[in-house]
Amino acid sequence: METMGLADPSPITFAAAAELIDSDAHDREPEGVGRVYVSPALDGWTLVIGRWCDPTDPDRSDEVRRLCTRLSSRYGHAHAFYYGDQGDGSAWLVTERGAVLRSYCDIGEDEDELLTFGEPLPYELARRERLGLPPLGEAGAGDDGAEDEWEWEVAAMAPKLAAALGVSPHELGAETPVHGTGLLARTPSP
Repeated sequence: METMGLADPSPITFAAAAELIDSDAHDREPEGVGRVYVSPALDGWTLVIGRWCDPTDPDRSDEVRRLCTRLSSRYGHAHAFYYGDQGDGSAWLVTERGAVLRSYCDIGEDEDELLTFGEPLPYELARRERLGLPPLGEAGAGDDGAEDEWEWEVAAMAPKLAAALGVSPHELGAETPVHGTGLLARTPSP
């Protein structure tokens, strides 16, 4: 929390935080950006959930990248994900040891290309292979039918990739090891 500049933590359940954070995510007022949920350790990972962490937000993407890079310098790995469960696409930012490994954005905005760089992750490559699609950048990768199939796959990929790299809030269950208490915290003032 200190590394991210978060303040005023107060204990909260995951369910209660999910309602507040969901409300914030749909609130277009500036105060909707002002709080995040910091999970207890979930299978060794701490999740920070809220609109403030969105790697696709044009006003926040550079700062989210800096935060993830700083956190990965300290903890080894840090990731940021966006998933629009209403068919709004997926995005991910994966950092390791202070460097960005991969940033990918497919949310249907003109800026998607600017937020996509780095080599595809092994998970991305494996998904294409399992779907029988050619590797990215190779001959046949521009096939419209294959690329349409890939677009559908990518639209739902962020939670699956989060689970493959660590833990996904979409796949938490009674068997997930939990240590500590979840907190609702205020983000730094802009």
